Amino acid sequence: MSVSSDHPARPRLLGLVGSPSPGGRSLTAVRALLAGAAAEGAEVEVLELADGPDPEKIQQAFEVADGIAFATPTYRARSSSLIKAVLENTERGIVGDTRSPLLGKAAAIVHTGATAHHFLAVDDLRDVLAGFFAAQVLAPGLYFEGADYDEPTVLGESAQQLAEAHGRAFAQFTAGVRAAPAVRALKPLL
Repeated sequence: MSVSSDHPARPRLLGLVGSPSPGGRSLTAVRALLAGAAAEGAEVEVLELADGPDPEKIQQAFEVADGIAFATPTYRARSSSLIKAVLENTERGIVGDTRSPLLGKAAAIVHTGATAHHFLAVDDLRDVLAGFFAAQVLAPGLYFEGADYDEPTVLGESAQQLAEAHGRAFAQFTAGVRAAPAVRALKPLL
């Protein structure tokens, strides 16, 4: 089925959850973000790294997605080792790389932590995605602490609304990035 230029295909968004345990607060937060994106008409999918997906499947999911929401618990003011490992194994399209699945893609960041003390971890991941991979990152990123949850896997009302608002923005941002070939063509400098 062809899609007319008046009605472009819906953005395809992937939520990548870097928690070492399935379920949990990072999954809850990214699902809330993706619910907002779906309300804007985006197609959404979630991959949990705790499920041990094949690294090739992750790279293929990056390639077909228009935007990726990286959701991760915060450990010592940094993203989880699972997110780091995925990024370490993701090519950038330079120096002999044959792929660049994050190049020119829209990205969003969702960090979770026990307290607000480590909220700047969002900036660390943003720098890696934008500078190293030349992904276009929605700002600001989200950070939810334990107090933002009514139960371990239920966001409080204001946090839920914030995540959904970011999801709506992420869907629109992704559509904008997808429609901007000059932006998508920007490459990592080094």
